[in-house]
Amino acid sequence: MHIVLVEPEIPGNTGNIARLCAGTGMELHLVRPLGFSTDDRHLKRAGLDYWHLVKVHYHDSFADVQRQYEGHPFYFCTTKSAHIYSDIRYTSDALLVFGKETAGLPESLLAANEEHTIRIPMHAGARSLNLSNAVAVVAYEALRQNSFAELCLAGTGCNGGDH
Repeated sequence: MHIVLVEPEIPGNTGNIARLCAGTGMELHLVRPLGFSTDDRHLKRAGLDYWHLVKVHYHDSFADVQRQYEGHPFYFCTTKSAHIYSDIRYTSDALLVFGKETAGLPESLLAANEEHTIRIPMHAGARSLNLSNAVAVVAYEALRQNSFAELCLAGTGCNGGDH
């Protein structure tokens, strides 16, 4: 499974998402331009010492991601979708796509992929969730649907069973 961040702006969010990817085995795709340097201390600190566990891919455009992963299912997270994230059936090769913190995904991309857009239900007065929180919510639902494949679960003896 893959997490795709299109033009992320806040290093702390990306670092938190990288840590999530390290803990879940999901691959992280960063689509340029990035709103920070990958050497940013906030990015590194948020990811703690997990960066060696993360498979990170850098792309110059989202079209590059689409070409490279043609045939894989893409799901586009937006506050504007009629489809609730938990009602979708995710496969283990899915790409979960999230936009930048200040603007989300481009309207043209959402319009072209409306049947594959998803949203997280929120209180009517709330604009959106924090990006790293939204990624975690959707990622763990997708993992749950796939029986947490390839993850060590508590009591299974993985890593001493200390999860």
